Amino acid sequence: MRKVFIYIGVSLDGYIAKPGDDLSFLNISEKEGEDYGYAEFSADIDTYIIGRRTYDWVVNNVGIQHYEKGSRTLYVVSRYDMQDREKIKFFKGTPSELVRQLKSQPGKNIYCDGGAEVIDDLLKNDLIDEMVISYLPILVGDGIRLFKDGRPEQLLELAGVKSYDTGLVQLHYKRVR
Repeated sequence: MRKVFIYIGVSLDGYIAKPGDDLSFLNISEKEGEDYGYAEFSADIDTYIIGRRTYDWVVNNVGIQHYEKGSRTLYVVSRYDMQDREKIKFFKGTPSELVRQLKSQPGKNIYCDGGAEVIDDLLKNDLIDEMVISYLPILVGDGIRLFKDGRPEQLLELAGVKSYDTGLVQLHYKRVR
């Protein structure tokens, strides 16, 4: 059975982006040769899900090639009709509808990389199986919070904690059924 994972960086005060969807602060913990377990994590992933605003920021600041390399398929949840590309599919519907469709198909695990609206919808519909949250040593003070108010309570089990010399601390939680 396919699992849905969140694997995301967040400021110590709980923000995944600064105002204007700015993700640049996520680079503060970059260190040559250190991937914070991403390669191992992504080995069992064949499908990515992100929101359109996250997609737009990455394409405008990193480039479309970021999503076109490798054999994985990226689904971008959007309220607008957009043209699919070879490895990028645009989905006009809710994230929970998309995840239910994907979980009914064979494949490896599914990775949700944000944004907050996508994560919120999946949490409200109890569709997140595991979360790997990397807390960065920065207080950004304002922006887009990882967790929105108004979700149902969900009990989690701590599966692991890792700390790094860059100050990044990574927490791994599994949903308790």
